[in-house]
Parts: sequence; C-alpha cells; structure tokens
Amino acid sequence: MNNIFSTESTRWQALVERNQQANDMFVYGVLTTNIYCRPVCSSRLPKQENVKFFDSWQVAEKTGFRACKRCSPQLSDKADPSINAIISACKLIETSENLPSLNELANRVGLSSYHFHRMFKKIVGLTPKQYALEKRLSQVRANLQTDASITDTVYNARFESSSRFYETATSSLGMKPTKYRRGGLGIKIRFAIVQSYLGYVLVAATEQGICKIDFGDSQELLEELLKKTFPNADLQTNDSGFQTLVEQVLTFLEAPNRGLSLPLDIQGTAFQRRVWAALQNIAPGTTSSYLQVATQIGSPKAVRAVAQACASNNIAVAIPCHRVIRNNGDLAGYKWGINRKQRLLEQESSFLASEK
Repeated sequence: MNNIFSTESTRWQALVERNQQANDMFVYGVLTTNIYCRPVCSSRLPKQENVKFFDSWQVAEKTGFRACKRCSPQLSDKADPSINAIISACKLIETSENLPSLNELANRVGLSSYHFHRMFKKIVGLTPKQYALEKRLSQVRANLQTDASITDTVYNARFESSSRFYETATSSLGMKPTKYRRGGLGIKIRFAIVQSYLGYVLVAATEQGICKIDFGDSQELLEELLKKTFPNADLQTNDSGFQTLVEQVLTFLEAPNRGLSLPLDIQGTAFQRRVWAALQNIAPGTTSSYLQVATQIGSPKAVRAVAQACASNNIAVAIPCHRVIRNNGDLAGYKWGINRKQRLLEQESSFLASEK
C-alpha cells in the first residue's frame, strides 16, 4: 500500500489534524526540544519551522532525537510480550544464588541472547549483570543499617568475593561501607544555602558529586535536615570554590532546558535508581504520569512504588520528580510542596516558550 503521507506537506497536515491513519507512517521531531513524537501525540503543536519528519523512530534516534514520554513512539500500540519475559528474567536474577549466564537467562524466557540483552537494557535501563549487581547492593544498604557485620553483609548479598564487593561499593554508596553505616563519618560534604525564586535552596556535594538539593522556608531547617541525613559527616560551608557549583544549580533552576552538567552522588535501591534514571529522561516543559514511568521501566503495576521512589528523591530538580503527575493530570504530591511543583512546571513551560 502506498504511503499517502510521504511528503512534507501531507505529513504536516496529518500532524495538524492529529490524523490517526498517520500514526504508524512516520514520526516527527521538534528541533527546540530534541524530542520525537507520533503524529497523534497530545503534546502542544510546535511551530512548523521547528519540525523535522522521519520515516521511522529508529532514524529519529540515530539523528539524536529522544522519544516522547507521552506517546512512546518507539513502542508498538500492542503490548510487547518481551516485557513480560524481561520481568520474569528480573525475578530469576533476584532469586538465583548465583547469577545465571546471559544464555541461561535468554533460554529460560524463550528469547535469543542478542534480543534478550537488547530488550533487557531497553526496558530496565541496565544490563542483566548490572541489574544483578544493583540488587545485591540494595541488600547491602539495608543490612548496613542493622547490626550485621560487613563480612556477613557481603555474604548475605551473594557477592562472589569481598574484593568484588569493595570494587563496586564505594561508587554505589557514595562512600565506603563503614562510613555509610556511620552516617558519613569522615566524609567531607560541602554545602551552601542561598535564595531562589522557590525560597531557600540547599546544595550539598561529596567528592563524587551533588548528594542533596533541598528546598525550604528557612536556612536553619535546611541545615538541620542535612545534619539528620549525614549526622557524622564533616559538613563544610563558606567554601568560595563551591560557589561556582551553586551558581550552576541556580542557573539551571531559571533555564532548565540548558541542562545541569554536574555529577550526582545518587544513593538508593536498584528500583529507585531505575525510576530516577527514567525521570531524567523526561524533557523540561513536559510531564509523565506515574503509570507511564512504571511502564517505561518495565513494571507497569508498580505505580505506587514509583510514587514512593519519587518521594524518596533527595536531589530536587536535577532528578525531576516534579515532572511526574497523576493519570488525570492532577499534580499530586511533592515533598517540597505542591506550590513549588506548580511553579517549577510553569517556569519550564515559560522558558521553553521564550526560546521558540
């Protein structure tokens, strides 16, 4: 069958009309956001001069565009049976004493090794090996908060050896296991509290990167909360060199579309980190529902867990949990206050509009 949407003019007309017949015929990219969508996407109609058409989503991604989180143009309209296979593989990884090989996992779920590995990374955001490591580290985090010895913790988390554990633990926990257990004992954390259009904002960072961005109505409360999070850390302020980093954060608040090119020291469970990674793919000026985020990470029934992961986020804006809303469009909750969430979304929309 001939494609009646083969020219720029017919594709633009289909986009204006949100023509359902064009849904699988092409995708369009928006040059100002670097996002590509289906022709029927509910996003605001862009200016024609900012639109670029592609024959397929694969071509759009090769050109450097990212998939829209509203219409998911890279996914089929029909449920992909591969998602259920990947969920089954995750359960196998979580319950196996030793990590099954790639071939073993693929055979168990009925996929080729190549297709399985590609689909696993696409849906989960990690390779099977990385996922297994994250699950073990999440168990370590939980056990380090108890009276269990570090040796027992390594054994119970099913690490192959203590050397393998220590190779990975510092980068994941943001500090050595003993220091993590002791509330950051011996860790230097630089911080500053400044004014922003959202009230006071605290920015704190370890040597690994930003570990906390917090909003509050008073400097005293923000500093108290930081001390509660890291009760034994060496908290340092009045660092002139740190001011440059703080200014970058403030600039990012005002102009979110320009990105924040600063390392983050993220501490969380494997599931939380999958959610937070998905949140970082939501473009400024757009939103996703909790269900959409859950579906994206391959856990469509984990809507409540996604909401809890959003609430556990300690790095405001850089991990943009404010861009997640309810299915009916309501803003829902926000740990830094619903008014701040609304103002953040308004600021992003306003900034994007001014850039067009």
